[in-house]
Amino acid sequence: MPVPRPLRDRCREFLGIEREIRYIFPAMTYGGGAGFIFVVTDEQIAVISTGSLGGARPRSVWGTYPRGTRIGPVETGSGASFEFAGAFFAVDDEYVPVINAADTEIFARDSLPRDPLPDL
Repeated sequence: MPVPRPLRDRCREFLGIEREIRYIFPAMTYGGGAGFIFVVTDEQIAVISTGSLGGARPRSVWGTYPRGTRIGPVETGSGASFEFAGAFFAVDDEYVPVINAADTEIFARDSLPRDPLPDL
């Protein structure tokens, strides 16, 4: 399920960015508790805290990282989880392809399909 447009807009406003959001997905601390939203642009990965129980309102910036920072790999054994910046996060299975795409775009660009309409 895509992240709703109002949440994307709130994150864009909260971060004060006008550039395109390439990828966005919600996550929780592994085992429950605090909620986060990962916002990936061409320049950075911003991790926004939404507070306990994973509300949908940005509360604070947990951290910002260069775009060249790998988000995954995602472990999918007993629920999808990954380690990022020394913390462990859980994510709904539906967002695993989003994380993989964000990493592939930077670390395995040649494996992406060619743009069928590059001149548009």
